[in-house]
Amino acid sequence: MIIGIPKEIKNNENRVGATPAGVKELVKHGHTLYVQHTAGEGSGFSDEEYVAAGATILPTIEEVYAIAEMIIKVKEPIEPEYALVKPGQLLFTYFHFASDLPLTEAMMKARGTCIAYETVRDRQGTLPLLIPMSEVAGRMSVQEGARFLEKPQGGRGILLGGVPGVRPAKVLVLGAGVVGRNAALMAAGLGADVTITDISLPTLRHCAEFMPKNVKTLFSSQHNIEQELPDTDLVIGSVLIPGAKAPHLITKDMVKLLRPGSVMVDVAIDQGGCFETSHPTTHSEPTYVVDGVIQYAVANIPGAVPYTSTLALTNATLPYALRLADMGWREACKRDAGLADGVNMVDGKITFKAVAEAFDLPYTPLEL
Repeated sequence: MIIGIPKEIKNNENRVGATPAGVKELVKHGHTLYVQHTAGEGSGFSDEEYVAAGATILPTIEEVYAIAEMIIKVKEPIEPEYALVKPGQLLFTYFHFASDLPLTEAMMKARGTCIAYETVRDRQGTLPLLIPMSEVAGRMSVQEGARFLEKPQGGRGILLGGVPGVRPAKVLVLGAGVVGRNAALMAAGLGADVTITDISLPTLRHCAEFMPKNVKTLFSSQHNIEQELPDTDLVIGSVLIPGAKAPHLITKDMVKLLRPGSVMVDVAIDQGGCFETSHPTTHSEPTYVVDGVIQYAVANIPGAVPYTSTLALTNATLPYALRLADMGWREACKRDAGLADGVNMVDGKITFKAVAEAFDLPYTPLEL
């Protein structure tokens, strides 16, 4: 199969779809790899490394899309890429369709085959291609939240872990999935007073058993969240409904319960955000203020640490990319129902129900 690795063009997105090591494995399987000039530069990988791995370097993104049967990338195509997608071309990347109608309509028009990292499942029912970036985003959410609590960044001027004789900051983590657990562990490691919420009692029991002693669990309800907000310094929103739009757990009115200079980090922004006041931001302009509260809603948080993120992502995606390239997507999905769950769109038809429901568009089951 002819595989293309384009350079990411989303704002401050420095990750790349595959490392030189990943390219080498694909080449070993007999596939032809084309990598756009400087595609790996932001992650610390040179063109020379890709050439040594067996790839051919192409000067432009247009040439990569034109020649490739399968595109492997990190983030969803953005507007300048829409017209580059060809009918029948396989795109393997994060899409997050349910929060982006223009992207959904553009890919329907392009009539490509869209396999979304974020909805692929493994035999245990988990999301193996979302987990590594969720781990990065969860840890970074605390790192960024701590930064914006600093006074020069507009925050209250609070050190997350406090010091002897001074209370630590209070951190509220909404959702105890992969992002939430990693955020809670990071905040706890820095010495913060952490509360993690979820609607699953088994999940909360697991957290209570294995989390550090400075992490408390709380059943997630509007009442309980409202009770926590007045004393909270940093809120991490990490709610996920795979492939669907995230629910709003904090409304506009609830934001007013927080003290001025508090920080809210919405890691769910890729799926529309779990705060009513959220809208996507970028690493170049990461925050805005609502009722005196700092809102951080960068849609590609792991893009700030591209070396770590690209290695972690390729570790997860490469086995699936090999199957898709070796067998073709149809045969690979017949053999792996979890990979079939990743197919969101084929030939202009939406094959993932939550995406169709998000925009009241027709849904076509993949088997049809």
